[in-house]
Amino acid sequence: MAGKHKSILKTAGTFAAMSLLALSMAGAAQPPAKPSPEKPPQGKPVGEKKADSAAGDMVRLKVDLPKAMYTGTPKNIRSENLEPPRRPGEVREMPLVPQGTVNLALRKRVTSSDKEPIIGEVELITDGDKDAKDGCFVEFGPGQQWVQIDLGAKSDIHAILIWHYHGEGRVYRDVIIQIADDPDFVTGVKTVFNNDHDHTAGMGAGKDKEYIESNEGKMIVCKGAQARYVRLYSSGNTSNDMNHYTEVEVYGNPLSR
Repeated sequence: MAGKHKSILKTAGTFAAMSLLALSMAGAAQPPAKPSPEKPPQGKPVGEKKADSAAGDMVRLKVDLPKAMYTGTPKNIRSENLEPPRRPGEVREMPLVPQGTVNLALRKRVTSSDKEPIIGEVELITDGDKDAKDGCFVEFGPGQQWVQIDLGAKSDIHAILIWHYHGEGRVYRDVIIQIADDPDFVTGVKTVFNNDHDHTAGMGAGKDKEYIESNEGKMIVCKGAQARYVRLYSSGNTSNDMNHYTEVEVYGNPLSR
């Protein structure tokens, strides 16, 4: 019995060894397993990143606004060309401008058609003070008058922001804004805003709307126009025949020399 038991154990051991050998050979015959594909990184696609990078060069223009001097919509303003009021809760969307855009007009030289303003001095127009209180605005005589700002160098101009007198709701007539390369407005003249719809000022009929003055000022988007000089016209207002300016800001970047 003992001999028979040893024989059984020997046979079993031989069978196990042969099984292990067969498994080893089968594994060796199989081709190596392919590595699993690398998972793409999580996040936005590369194309969207490029778009984000391009968009990142443009930012919403930020402006410090003066205190509002009145609320609601003024009454008794008659205009055939008045822009419609905003809907309740609607806010002005600020334009996109390149990063690094600055107010090129700040403390720059100002000249005017009226050499002797009735109130104030022309330097107030670019001093950075936009309040409507006394001592912060300039008053010029009746009829068509203009003010002109020398930016100091030819520049990319992205937007112009104007405050006439905004202590009350009123509409200034025949507001026209031009830019040029020379102070006499002979070279590179371009009209960027004109709400003289009936050609009263004799400078061409404009397609822009008249607007009611407010603490927000009037934003004119220029889309990268190039010039050194900015000239702004008006011809009285709905409260009186005088012309007023509180502040003018010109947003842009000087051209590389």
